[in-house]
Amino acid sequence: MRSPENVLESLKSKACNKSYKYERLYRNLYNPQFYLLAYQRIQAKPGNMTAGTDGKTIDGMGMARINALIEKMRDFSYQPNPARRTYIPKSNGKMRPLGIPSFDDKLIQEVVRLILESIYEPTFSDYSHGFRINRSCHTALKYVQKYFTGTKWFVEGDIKGCFDNVDHHVLIAILRKRIADEYFIGLLWKFLKAGYMEDWNYHNTYSGTPQGSIISPILANIYMNELDSYMAEYAEKFNCGNRRKINPAFKKKLDVCRGKEQRLKRNISKMSVEEKEGLIAEIRELRRSLKSIPYSDQMDDSYKRLCYIRYADDFLIGVIGSKEDAEQIKQDVGCFIRDKLHLEMSEEKTLITHGHDAAKFLGYEVTIAKGEHNKKTKTGATRRVNNGKVLLYVPHDKWVKRLFSYNALKIKYDKQNGNKEVWESVRRTRLLHLDDLEILNQYNAEIRGLY
Repeated sequence: MRSPENVLESLKSKACNKSYKYERLYRNLYNPQFYLLAYQRIQAKPGNMTAGTDGKTIDGMGMARINALIEKMRDFSYQPNPARRTYIPKSNGKMRPLGIPSFDDKLIQEVVRLILESIYEPTFSDYSHGFRINRSCHTALKYVQKYFTGTKWFVEGDIKGCFDNVDHHVLIAILRKRIADEYFIGLLWKFLKAGYMEDWNYHNTYSGTPQGSIISPILANIYMNELDSYMAEYAEKFNCGNRRKINPAFKKKLDVCRGKEQRLKRNISKMSVEEKEGLIAEIRELRRSLKSIPYSDQMDDSYKRLCYIRYADDFLIGVIGSKEDAEQIKQDVGCFIRDKLHLEMSEEKTLITHGHDAAKFLGYEVTIAKGEHNKKTKTGATRRVNNGKVLLYVPHDKWVKRLFSYNALKIKYDKQNGNKEVWESVRRTRLLHLDDLEILNQYNAEIRGLY
């Protein structure tokens, strides 16, 4: 049998051909080398010692167990076990449901994930940064800093219970666009319909990707890639103009300034010292006042831009245009998500925010710089720096909570001054006996954790 690496490379090489349909994918699940590769990738995770509903863990995994799984694949008798439902605490005090699959199911899911990743990863949008190789929250935020410059309005996207409400039929229809292997599609149906056990009661799953499953992130990205493609097409239609028109107020004052400069140049030899100094002073004042007026027309309707970024189910849209444009975009995106993906956007949390206010994305406050300043170029000339730079801030309540979690801060209230907050750092006597380098490493790690 072919090595898994060769098979995956072959799948990847055809991924960008959108008309190509993948056939005979299921037969790769007969290859023991695929299971060994999958085992190598997931064996180090501590959760593998947690038993699923079948009571088995990674302990005792060997070729006999792998061969038994392959036989079930050959005669199509394999049926995933329902996940064991448990709950983990969230930062806001609520509980998050988590499914724990059996290890045999994890192994097969990792093989399926490798195959799906080879097919879909090369075709995913550059706008998508969640659950992908070499992409993270940090790469998403860097993208915002680089490409959202000058944004006038933000549309903060929030989908109600996105991954719990993924429509199985829509997802399978999307998969069938590229995969023409009904045995492989049938296996994915089994994983989607496996259900879960809670308090020894079995529950069916009618929608959503399996909680805690290895294949859930890639399936979610395949599903949400439809939104990414729609936004790319939408931006292409929305964007117009190569550059903004010159601001009429700036042009009027610039023309006056240039006229006086021409007059000075023509008549400098005929002017008295007082006239010359007076005209030079007027020109300087005009040049100074020009720096306070935007060069381009900020209300130019012939210049529009749309920027978009997504991390998992969290997305942000930046609009260079009017508020009416932003409202129309919000409405159109909401219609697409409802009609095509069968999901609902939260009306309360999907906000339209002005660029100079703070839009929330991935735990940060995103805003556009208001001020402008001058800097000297390499030639010595003075030029204005673009005042539409993106700024990222950590919300005040977040970093205060983090300092409390480090036990590095305590707040007292001064009653004599109207209960004014008095911040005090907390002694850490447990660090006293550590080496200086260890103390520095501890504090530096915590500072990095803040950002």
